[in-house]
Amino acid sequence: MDVRLIESLTDAGIDVNSAIERFMGNESLFERFLKKFLEDSNYHDLLAAISSGDSEGALKSSHTLKGICGNLSMNHLFDLLTRQVSLFREQRWKEATEMMSDITESYINITQAIRRNFS
Repeated sequence: MDVRLIESLTDAGIDVNSAIERFMGNESLFERFLKKFLEDSNYHDLLAAISSGDSEGALKSSHTLKGICGNLSMNHLFDLLTRQVSLFREQRWKEATEMMSDITESYINITQAIRRNFS
């Protein structure tokens, strides 16, 4: 992976070195999973669940997205989702849903960086 790509992904909130370690040094496998992240529906499912007031669906989507972000070392988004999952579990719906602006900003930064670098 070239320095420009690493910097771009790092600026978007991805700990590239940690992720590559997690993928046992296989950069092409990591890149493949980053591209697959764009196809994952959990962020959109989370938005839909919140919009419809579906607390179980929101918890499930947030938790699943959190796991994916953790595996891909999307640390900032992972941390936000970890907090949101806790709030959903504590039945603190208002606080959990108020996190969506920060979650959306981080999600957009990451997806734009992936598209910009792998399109």
